[in-house]
Amino acid sequence: MAEKIKIGVLTSGGDAPGMNAAVRAVIRGALVNGADPYAIYEGWQGAIDGGDRVKKMEWSDASAIIDKGGTIIGTARSDDFRERWGMKKAAANLLSHGIDRVVVIGGDGSLAGADEFRREWPSMLEELVSEGEIEQKTADAHPELFLVGLAGSIDNDLVGTDTTIGADTALARILTAIDQISSTAASHQRTFILEVMGRRCGYLALMSAMAGGCDYVLIPEMPPAEGWEEEMISKLEAGREAGRRESIIIVAEGAQDRDGNPIDSRRVSEALKEKAGIEARITILGHVQRGGTPTAFDRWMSTILGYSAVQELLTAEPGTEGHILGVRRNRVARLPLVETIVKTRAVATAIKEGRYEDAVEARGHGFGLTLKITDTMTRPPSKDVTPDDKGAGKRVAILHAGGLAPGMNTAARAAVRLGLAHGYQMLGVEGGFPGLIAGNVRELSWREVDSWAGESGANLGTQRTLPSVEHLYSIGRAIENNNIDGLLVIGGFTAYLGAHMLVKERERFQAFRIPIVCVPASIDNNLPGAELSIGTDTAINNIVWALDHIKASAAASRRCFVTETMGRYCGYLAQMSGIASGAELVYLHETGMTLEQVLEDAHRMRDAFEGGRDLFLVVRNEEANAQYSSDFLARAFEEEGGGLFDVRLNNIGHIQQGGVPTAYDRLLATRLTDYALSILDEQFETSRHKAFYVGRTTEGGLTSAPLEHMMDEVDPTFRRPLEQWWMRYRGVGAAVSLKGAPLPPPLELTDREP
Repeated sequence: MAEKIKIGVLTSGGDAPGMNAAVRAVIRGALVNGADPYAIYEGWQGAIDGGDRVKKMEWSDASAIIDKGGTIIGTARSDDFRERWGMKKAAANLLSHGIDRVVVIGGDGSLAGADEFRREWPSMLEELVSEGEIEQKTADAHPELFLVGLAGSIDNDLVGTDTTIGADTALARILTAIDQISSTAASHQRTFILEVMGRRCGYLALMSAMAGGCDYVLIPEMPPAEGWEEEMISKLEAGREAGRRESIIIVAEGAQDRDGNPIDSRRVSEALKEKAGIEARITILGHVQRGGTPTAFDRWMSTILGYSAVQELLTAEPGTEGHILGVRRNRVARLPLVETIVKTRAVATAIKEGRYEDAVEARGHGFGLTLKITDTMTRPPSKDVTPDDKGAGKRVAILHAGGLAPGMNTAARAAVRLGLAHGYQMLGVEGGFPGLIAGNVRELSWREVDSWAGESGANLGTQRTLPSVEHLYSIGRAIENNNIDGLLVIGGFTAYLGAHMLVKERERFQAFRIPIVCVPASIDNNLPGAELSIGTDTAINNIVWALDHIKASAAASRRCFVTETMGRYCGYLAQMSGIASGAELVYLHETGMTLEQVLEDAHRMRDAFEGGRDLFLVVRNEEANAQYSSDFLARAFEEEGGGLFDVRLNNIGHIQQGGVPTAYDRLLATRLTDYALSILDEQFETSRHKAFYVGRTTEGGLTSAPLEHMMDEVDPTFRRPLEQWWMRYRGVGAAVSLKGAPLPPPLELTDREP
């Protein structure tokens, strides 16, 4: 009988929220695929020390950790591992357990050291045999080390991946601080300087500056030119003259000027005091950025990454080079380890050599775009500047429609700020299509939308009401009476259908012959051309927050919770919140439900409780099945449980639509709106009146498609896209949460170029 494959997992370098989710997925992913998982405690130092620091793991060892910050297996930076003797000792200790496949979760330094370890493995085995430390048959049985790296770093500094484990949570921590500081700063009309992490990468600083509506940002990749102090003060003063009550400056800890001198928060404060007499308050967030409960994204994506790493190691062929699994457009992507590390470290070289544009470009298109958008949005309109845009003077109206989605205010704010920079007059329609019919249209100013970046709700209002044929004349008159030249429609399926109706009626109504662009904003995540809609990330985080608290309430009882989520006929919220919360069962409309399945799940649940389980979590999409309701599930499970456990039913409800938008939703809202305005630019320049819907997809990042063709991409009965990318992850959550759950089909990874 062939010996079982042994897979080791370790976390190295700085800790990052989401590492535990990845560790959990590696441990349980190995178990369900017939391999033996081993935890290597305290990083590579644990491999060197051996003994109880290399421990075989069982299913229960990974219980109740998905929502924990830090890493339960510890992490450390090992100087001993930099020495050959340390590596040899680590190799001997791993071989004593039969481990020749390792998942390393850490930053670029940890991953680079791991790859050197992999390359030196054969020669170290020769030395260990000659020194009598291991037998020749052991060396023959494990001739090479198979290695998969997962990037765990809150700085998000690895080139080639959209994000690293922990970055989303760190950004959330910073944004919470900005939102809280903004309120006290506005109360006293003060200036605050917020210093955030990022020694070699300005990702956290830049993204938080745009998402938080801040005034100025300093990052390592683009050091400010000489005289930056005066430029910063000028920008702050312009903002105050335009009506801002507070000023917030974000400084990355690695920021420097073009002579290589550090720019820290104290230096910024002194410049404000000396040159403008401004007394600024300093807040240094420090390690609060890397601590605490991980966000939903850092849970579900880390779970997918960990499970994929196991899959890669189990199918590795002899001679396989070490590689990193990263994230490219919500897909798991293979990145060549050595090449990726070289490109990552080249950014520091580019900065040192003054090649700042190269440094920004290396961070990816989104980084450079955010830099540009942030600069534009923080500059109030000036009468002395004439817009170059041929659409200058055009009147563009913003209209919300459909259900409320967190981030609608962010999108409206971005539309006003960026639209004014384009030279447009920006109008707001209050109350959706009914508001347009009633003529509730008014001009929006740069100052009015100042605080909208992180506000919940939709200040312009939104309605689910779809205009009927008899309303078309009134809509046309409203467009003509308000001299609307272009329409920006932000909302869900109702918004798209309403705009689609206007396009179809252009032959009859001359007023509808204006450019129209739809921006996706719906927690249901069911819109064509957009893999993620504004509001979806916030909704999932709200659900996961609720599920965490629901689970905690079962601490002293044996209980099953059946929880219902929104989403209508699209199961995205249920699926991803299920993975992020560690739910054992998830029911979706896309996959259907049968009575036989419910009974089988009930018996599996009973077996789990008989085996010692205290908690079982079931997540059901609200329209999973018309007959087998959440109440039916709860009663069926309780009946089949025979008193072994009790069942509680929870409908999370409209909490999913509430609260301030997450960092991701704010960034997505701003980028999509910027892209939508560029489409309006093109339409005005060419004197056309086409209509589009925009989104972010796998192949091209931001993209658009003609609105008249939208129904070709959706299932009209269930109002969801024909292709849903997230369905590929169906089953992964159950596989690592419930013993005996069916294994999902192998995940397809991409080798997409960075």
